[in-house]
Amino acid sequence: MIIISTQILNDEIVEYVENTILPKYQNFDLAHKIDHAKAVISNSLDIAKEYDVDINMVYVIAAYHDLGLINGRENHHIDSGIILADDKYLKSMFSIEDINLMSQAVEDHRASNDYEPRSIYGKIVSTADRDLKYHNIIRRTSEFSVSNFPEHSFEEHMDRCIDHLNTKYGEYGYVKLWLDDAHTKNLLKILRAKIAMTEDVIADFTIELNRLI
Repeated sequence: MIIISTQILNDEIVEYVENTILPKYQNFDLAHKIDHAKAVISNSLDIAKEYDVDINMVYVIAAYHDLGLINGRENHHIDSGIILADDKYLKSMFSIEDINLMSQAVEDHRASNDYEPRSIYGKIVSTADRDLKYHNIIRRTSEFSVSNFPEHSFEEHMDRCIDHLNTKYGEYGYVKLWLDDAHTKNLLKILRAKIAMTEDVIADFTIELNRLI
């Protein structure tokens, strides 16, 4: 039994997610395997401790947030919301209102969305999905590039990874933090300081790309 604050995760929901939902991530690219889903779940539950929310809903949203990758990346956030909303098991465990709220939160998680998540649940999973630890980002960016652009040369992977790092997380990057969370803001500040050290970034990407290619 997992206890978060004064709430308890429903064992039946956890069993369903672990046996039926999380294994689906094994079909995705290296940057979106089960370890990523579990990291977002863990991050979401940690953040949820600070808010008046239903942790079972938080858990489900985090578990389903990238399932739409089964149809490709472009609209995966929308497709993930549809998959959640259509899940017959979830319909037996949650009200229609809760299902709709969770589906919206999944749709709202994407970093490149230009609108604010419509609920605290969307803000929680969106923040949880921003893994701002430098070495994790270097690893996952490399894995994504190698998985999705296998035809690239080493130099092309390097250029793409560095461009993504700056475009998403740089001083003027598109990543958005929707919660007023001092810890997360501090992580972003540290990350941007690391990104500015170009030679170190190149060296770290070189290690990861050599591991994968």
